[in-house]
Amino acid sequence: MKKVLIVSSSLRGGSNSEILAHEAEKGAQDAGNEVEFINLKGKDIKFCIGCLACQKIHKCVQKDDVAELLGKVQNADVIVFATPIYYYEMSGQLKTFLDRCNPLYGQDNNFKDVYLITSAYDSSEKAADRAISGLKGWIECFEQSRFAGALVGGGIDEPKAALERDDLLKKAYELGKNI
Repeated sequence: MKKVLIVSSSLRGGSNSEILAHEAEKGAQDAGNEVEFINLKGKDIKFCIGCLACQKIHKCVQKDDVAELLGKVQNADVIVFATPIYYYEMSGQLKTFLDRCNPLYGQDNNFKDVYLITSAYDSSEKAADRAISGLKGWIECFEQSRFAGALVGGGIDEPKAALERDDLLKKAYELGKNI
């Protein structure tokens, strides 16, 4: 059994990336894993100010919801990030959260495998390339971790449209089940 953390970064109601993330959650649970689902919507997450105090004190000096989330990231065996694709890149919410994970740099973290689930209007498999590249850059900062895979949910735009894409729902479920 693995501790799986799923972090959804969409702020839109009926979010397609979140729908796919919930399918991955079901798959991971059905495989016998302990799964926690976090939505960044409604969380107070300030921008990193680049002070680097976190590298000395191993926590962020800013007072917001990130402190609570960092422990969850650090203690997960597997992390699945879910994001809509905006202008061929991950959402600003996810990027801001990844920046705020700086206190974890150089620490003893559990997470090994990191996955990405995306949704995009563009149906091209390349629609998420920059988001994948950005996440891989973050992962490279954590020696124990690796990019384990991505689900690129292309060709979906309207809220809840992913519910009608059995192919993507199945892929998301299988991603979770095979964690």
